[in-house]
Amino acid sequence: MSAAPRLASRPIHSPYMEWAKTRAAARFGLAASAVASVGPGEFPLPIDGGDFTGPSFYGWPPLQEALATHLRVPSRRIVHTVGTSLANHLALAVLADPGDAVLVEHPTYGLIGDTARFLGLEVVRFDRDPARGGVPDPDEIASRMTPRTRVVVVTNLHNPTSAALDPVLLRHIAGIVGERGAWLLVDEVYLDAAFAEPLSSACDLSPNVVVTSSLTKVYGLPGLRCGWIVAPEEVADAAWRLTDLFHVVPSHAAERQSVLALARADVLRQRAHGLLATNHALFGSFLASRPELECVPPAGGTVVFPRLREGSVEALARALREHHETSVVPGGFFGSPDHFRIGVGIATATLTEGLDRIGRVLDARAHLGA
Repeated sequence: MSAAPRLASRPIHSPYMEWAKTRAAARFGLAASAVASVGPGEFPLPIDGGDFTGPSFYGWPPLQEALATHLRVPSRRIVHTVGTSLANHLALAVLADPGDAVLVEHPTYGLIGDTARFLGLEVVRFDRDPARGGVPDPDEIASRMTPRTRVVVVTNLHNPTSAALDPVLLRHIAGIVGERGAWLLVDEVYLDAAFAEPLSSACDLSPNVVVTSSLTKVYGLPGLRCGWIVAPEEVADAAWRLTDLFHVVPSHAAERQSVLALARADVLRQRAHGLLATNHALFGSFLASRPELECVPPAGGTVVFPRLREGSVEALARALREHHETSVVPGGFFGSPDHFRIGVGIATATLTEGLDRIGRVLDARAHLGA
């Protein structure tokens, strides 16, 4: 009798992404990390009458040029990708070999570590303590690097705290990483949500810096899947070749609409900043009224990451979902089980009601095991 076939033994699962796709939805969904999606009535992006298939083998030239204008870098340094997650996957695959180590912040977006492990990389952590405002210590990064460390990964703004890294600090970190012959990968998908003090991209801080981003989180256009890598030319060339293993060409209809969207990026960014300013003020008032929670309020961003001082976050999230039609992201998915993430880029009315329902569960206390 022949042996039964088996699946691959390498990790092929992201617990957070499975949860996000199957359990995050709710009437008052506070789990989303993006600005509310742009609707056709609010900001129409019609098909412009062009073909549905185009010469997009290593970047469709009009989209590459639109990205170059938006990002202010030469198009030869840009790799258009299907979203930021694929951009991170491609970047890690190009920058490190199986068996190498990658230094990743803690807490962190779960898919980054999951992708690194899938690629056969050892994941080592460094701290971005929410109690210290989520700012990393460059000395700690240096101390955790070894000769096997090929990449250091940071998010800016930080997911899940929305803490910002200013260019001076990032340049210092890039220098530390570069002295060890390693790359600094900066996921900037939330960067343009820093409305209090707009931040510039890290793409030109140092030759060893690679950045990723997309139109998904801040610009309210997740359906376009318009992501990108900005990197030195040799890295960009290698990433383009790696895309051959994943697809022949992207959706050309999405490429054409992405060009239209990029021409209106300033309008979309202003839309996001207006919504976020209102919602951050709302969250600040809520936080001030809830002694059960502690949080360093960020200066912008689409998410906040409060800590529950006593009781179980899992119990809080379960009570919200089962009894109050509300969802938050348990901090366990970020390695911080006493925290939970709230999206503040959603419609203000939804956030208002969702926060009110969190308050009801906190008032009940019995639901929290405290």
